[in-house]
Amino acid sequence: MAIRAYDHQADFEVVGDFLVDIHRPGHGLRTWLQPRWEYMHYHSLSDGLPFERFGIAEDGHGMVGLIHFEHNPGFNYLQVRPGCEGVVEGLLDWAEAHLGGRSITFGRRVIGLFVDDTDSLLEESVNQRGFVLHAEHTEEHARYVVDGPVDSARLPQGFRLLSLDEHNDFEKINRVLWRGFNHEGPPPSEEIPARKRAQLAPNFRRDLTIVAVAPNGDYASFAGMWRVKDRAVAYVEPVATDPTYRRMGLARAAVLESIRRVAAEGVRDVWVGSDQEFYLTMGFEIETRTRLWVKPLD
Repeated sequence: MAIRAYDHQADFEVVGDFLVDIHRPGHGLRTWLQPRWEYMHYHSLSDGLPFERFGIAEDGHGMVGLIHFEHNPGFNYLQVRPGCEGVVEGLLDWAEAHLGGRSITFGRRVIGLFVDDTDSLLEESVNQRGFVLHAEHTEEHARYVVDGPVDSARLPQGFRLLSLDEHNDFEKINRVLWRGFNHEGPPPSEEIPARKRAQLAPNFRRDLTIVAVAPNGDYASFAGMWRVKDRAVAYVEPVATDPTYRRMGLARAAVLESIRRVAAEGVRDVWVGSDQEFYLTMGFEIETRTRLWVKPLD
């Protein structure tokens, strides 16, 4: 087994295929789904980040593990092929050598790792290395199981649902995402190239991305949906509603419509990285929780 640095040009799709291959339906979500990896790279928060610090583990048959951050260098994630847990210690060594960073939260240089609550062996390993659990920093994933017709939500009078295949206005996308994620001030036009880049992701599908359109033509709510290629699995990302149009059931309607569309293609598991009541009342159930373990480096 050897560990080497990630090369984005050569490895981006290889890692994506690896994540598709190692996902085991019915066994929680210890590893990332491929759409999260893809969405991360096509998000503007990735600009200038040192992806070359990621570590890839390989044996004689190919890739068996990966350690990497998302948009916050220093806080990391471990992806390991089931049955190849022997690579974990080597990847943790790589992380301590290459993937630490200065944290505003902790006020010093640290190395952090998100560990699934059910992974007692990894918890024991990081504990022995001097990592300390910070249980206030968690990530949850919830699953919607498609086991029958998907509910629909009634829209207020004058509103309608469209896919970006039917109407794709980048200024309106910029506005709903800017305001929907609670940024102050008018949406800057400088963000529009990032909105366009997001749609260049290899597996982005306009027909699965739903907007709720207001009577005046505004995009009032936005729901992204990513189908995991060759699998009956999908991933919700992102979802946002303009504050002017909140508490009208628009996001619920948009998400359910996107679920209905992937369900028609045979998808049975739909995941979202959230524990918000909004998703739970829709039928999602929390299945996995990861917590942050941190080790000081100075």
